[in-house]
Amino acid sequence: MRYLSVFKSPERDTPPTEQEMATMGQYIEERARAGVLLSTEGCLPSRMGMRVRRSGDKVTVTDGPFTEAKEVVGGFAIFQVDTREEAIEEARRFLQVVGTDGECEIRQLYEVPALAPA
Repeated sequence: MRYLSVFKSPERDTPPTEQEMATMGQYIEERARAGVLLSTEGCLPSRMGMRVRRSGDKVTVTDGPFTEAKEVVGGFAIFQVDTREEAIEEARRFLQVVGTDGECEIRQLYEVPALAPA
């Protein structure tokens, strides 16, 4: 099963330190080699982002920063694991090395067999 883990944290406007990058690099290498971490990326500050919203026929674009949000998306990881519990454990590991306080929202991804008729 594949799970998307979306990392949310207070806005950070500084790049990761060399130590944080080294720690994350070790984590990425270890978990990718184990076949668990399929993909991961960090996000630039929300001041460089935008939100696109649709309401009925109207589409609006709001440029960052998103000051009304207490937490913003800081990055994501996609895990390949066998159980929900393993996905939670991977998110715990990810949070240990991310370098700041935050949370991971974990969502199982649709896969073709899950959509096939019974």
